Amino acid sequence: MAKPFQNLARPGVQLMKALGRSYRYEVLNGETDDAVYRRGDVPIYCSWHQRWFAGITFMPRRHPIAIMVSQSQDGHFISEIVTRLGWHVARGSSSRGGSKALRELVGCLRRGVAVGHIVDGPRGPFGEVKPGLLTLARVSGMPIVPIVISPERKWVFRSWDRFMIPKPFSRIIIRFDDPVYVPRRLDEESFDKLRQGLQERLRWLYEDTDTTWLMRQE
Repeated sequence: MAKPFQNLARPGVQLMKALGRSYRYEVLNGETDDAVYRRGDVPIYCSWHQRWFAGITFMPRRHPIAIMVSQSQDGHFISEIVTRLGWHVARGSSSRGGSKALRELVGCLRRGVAVGHIVDGPRGPFGEVKPGLLTLARVSGMPIVPIVISPERKWVFRSWDRFMIPKPFSRIIIRFDDPVYVPRRLDEESFDKLRQGLQERLRWLYEDTDTTWLMRQE
């Protein structure tokens, strides 16, 4: 990693660690996640790009975990940050280095290292589950575990996905959903049906979880 990226990453990591320590996490359905490990499987966590900020500091506390980061210039910077936060990084994307990164992530899963997957990253469309997630699950044989991150108070940016950063000391819900297994033999129509079903499930989970904060204000 080039030294300028290292120098830029240091203050970013310090800020993220400080924010992460201030958050008050509430884990829902954590037993569902634990059950995956008891079965001898390793989860592939999936989330929207919009909500992943709090997960960057939270997830390495729970299990060893890896993530795919693009080989772009932005990816160099992101890679440096998440590595310092305890993630294993596989460099690649659908446009460059994807096959190599996929093999690396499969290797991580087989060694007991979970994977975090941003379903609509890095550029969207917002909320759209791309095929790479299901491909990783099919090749590795490991389950997809949807994870929803819902902050009570946050800053919302004017990006393509309205990216959110929870404010300091905000309460944050981390909600795990039931695992989804992808059969190795799956025709194109069934593959896309499963992808769309997962996409709809994620959207519902986010909407349902976000209503928690409204209900608690009543």
